[in-house]
Amino acid sequence: MMPLPTAADLVPVLPELVLCGAAFGLLLADLFVDARRRGLIHALALLSLLVTVLLIGRGMASDPISAFGGMFIRDTLADVLKIAMCGVTAVVLLYARPYLEERGLMAGEFYAIVLFALLGMLVMVSSGHLVMLYLGLEMLALSSYGLVAMDRDNKVASEAGMKYFVLGALASGLLLYGMSMVYGATGSLDLAAIHQAAASNSDRTLLLFGVVFVLVGVAFKFGAAPFHMWVPDVYQGAPTAITLFIGSVPKIAAFGFAYRLLESGLGPTSEQWAQMVAWLAVLSLVIGNLLALAQTNLKRMLAYSTIAHVGFLFMALSNPEAKGFAAAMFYAISYAIMATASFGAIILLSRKGFEAERIADYKGLWQKSPFHAFLVMVVMASLAGVPPSLGFFAKLAAIGAAVDGGREWLAVLGVVMAVVGAFYYLRVIKVMYFDEPDRDDVVVHPDGMLRFVFAANAIALLVLGLGANLIMAWAQASFA
Repeated sequence: MMPLPTAADLVPVLPELVLCGAAFGLLLADLFVDARRRGLIHALALLSLLVTVLLIGRGMASDPISAFGGMFIRDTLADVLKIAMCGVTAVVLLYARPYLEERGLMAGEFYAIVLFALLGMLVMVSSGHLVMLYLGLEMLALSSYGLVAMDRDNKVASEAGMKYFVLGALASGLLLYGMSMVYGATGSLDLAAIHQAAASNSDRTLLLFGVVFVLVGVAFKFGAAPFHMWVPDVYQGAPTAITLFIGSVPKIAAFGFAYRLLESGLGPTSEQWAQMVAWLAVLSLVIGNLLALAQTNLKRMLAYSTIAHVGFLFMALSNPEAKGFAAAMFYAISYAIMATASFGAIILLSRKGFEAERIADYKGLWQKSPFHAFLVMVVMASLAGVPPSLGFFAKLAAIGAAVDGGREWLAVLGVVMAVVGAFYYLRVIKVMYFDEPDRDDVVVHPDGMLRFVFAANAIALLVLGLGANLIMAWAQASFA
């Protein structure tokens, strides 16, 4: 019988407990708040994120802390990832409010589900046990399915939600099967015990068999090729505010999930899984960039570019050393910030009845609003990896990690694919600056807060690029 939790167990999980209570509180508050005052729910959600960040920052410690018999781990890695995820989620909510209000989707359950998804991600990055990893992952997955299909009157969104659910269930089954093989080979579900057993086990046949299935599950959650089938359909079919969330924050959580599982648990098999990760990087870079070239829908193009960016993240992860993990962590956080800006640009030009999803919808934006055209150009340049943007230093760190890990061939492929990828980002810039508009009503959204958030988000890509060493130092401190 498992002993009851003590104060020593509850203190490390206080941020998660507060966030869980806030999610339930928002559901209850929504019952008593008039539909015309949903802004209160929005403010409460942002306040709960702020309190969670303050609790995480206050409890940061250099030495790892474990709770519940090692099932929950609080260390620098977890704290940095949690603060990044809470911050990006707050930006997502600021983007989402005007979009949801115009389409009648401004409901308390949206904020509650987002907080539950974030709670699952916080649990994932602090897991020291396979059961905790899986529970956090499924909390995120089930919340994501509900968010994608939230607009029940939209048949495209409902179809995207069903595809996401079916393929997600398949990936979860494969991941569970791999975990069962790992348990069979090591006799434990605790990641530290698995690491110790894997190091002392001379016959790793069953363990490596499990590693393959575990890696398939990880690749699906990242959206890496060839397990990327859900990404374009879900990104295009979901409401843009939902795509903004599932295309940004979960990437940070997926890195934490991969690190806990592959390094904390399966570290002794790094020679084998690093090779598989390298080939997943190759497929993601090639498939993502080449298919993105053929897209005319901006959301679909960004979906394929996400696959390519996952390729760069996996390139860094293929170096199973501290430098590789730090570069992958830096890339995950950087991409989350870039993704919010890229989908935020779509929300900026969209309104009820016009989603601004086609690349052609951006024709002549320079003539209508030079400042916002410049901001969109900054976002596309950062995604393409143009210096001195944040995207450039993220790609540079990933390529440097591959070279440091002895995979020069992968680094060369990454450089080539970065050049290929620059073409479809530059095409958006070309359309904005050199094409005549097809429509007379190409206008930027009038909401002042939305304009401010997008401007701050885009300019941050330049500012953070100049201060990239600071972010990289935090990432490196997580693996010191």
